[in-house]
Amino acid sequence: MKERKKTAARTRAKEAPPPAKAHAGGGPRERIMEAAFAVLMEKGYAGASTLEIATRARVSKRELYTLFGDKRGILVEMIASRAARMHQALNLPPATDHSGLAETLIAFGTTVLVEVCHPIVVTMFRVAISESDRPAELAHVLDENGRGAHRRALIAFLGPMVRAGLLGDADPETVASQFLSLLFGDTLLRVVMRAIDPPSQRDCARRAQTATAAVLQLYRPVSRT
Repeated sequence: MKERKKTAARTRAKEAPPPAKAHAGGGPRERIMEAAFAVLMEKGYAGASTLEIATRARVSKRELYTLFGDKRGILVEMIASRAARMHQALNLPPATDHSGLAETLIAFGTTVLVEVCHPIVVTMFRVAISESDRPAELAHVLDENGRGAHRRALIAFLGPMVRAGLLGDADPETVASQFLSLLFGDTLLRVVMRAIDPPSQRDCARRAQTATAAVLQLYRPVSRT
């Protein structure tokens, strides 16, 4: 068992994309997140200690706790920062017609798929899977602050669209779930399993267009005469 875990750790360290190098003037927050990613790749979530993270980041443990609270707090911010980029596509004026709604959904879907299939995010999924015999804290952080966050953002966007009559009398949560299911399919699973390479920007846009067309067709308002 120990040898298997050591082999998995070496594989993670070898395959993981290198984190961005901290500039000499990089702030402690950035250095801590970079160090946390490096330690996570080498030792897994359970084996990553705040002492080693602080040492590599050249900060005190007290400063680390002040900025992030604990190890989980570091991971939450790392994942949430990527999730925030996904949500930028929804920060648009409310759509007033199907064309505007489709444009926003396609932009959002493309961004979400690109970000979730980013090598760093995929590597973190692989680490979470490799630690399946331990408490699934990393998996919970990934789910709540990644998938859960962009699902909540999409539901919040769709609510006014439903009230405006652009999606009939659909339930925003149901629409969001169906859109994301159509968007991802088994793509993320196959990427994590190394069965396929991460999709290109063009491939992500194509999947987002297909998912958008299907959802808008399914929930097209019925004209009343």
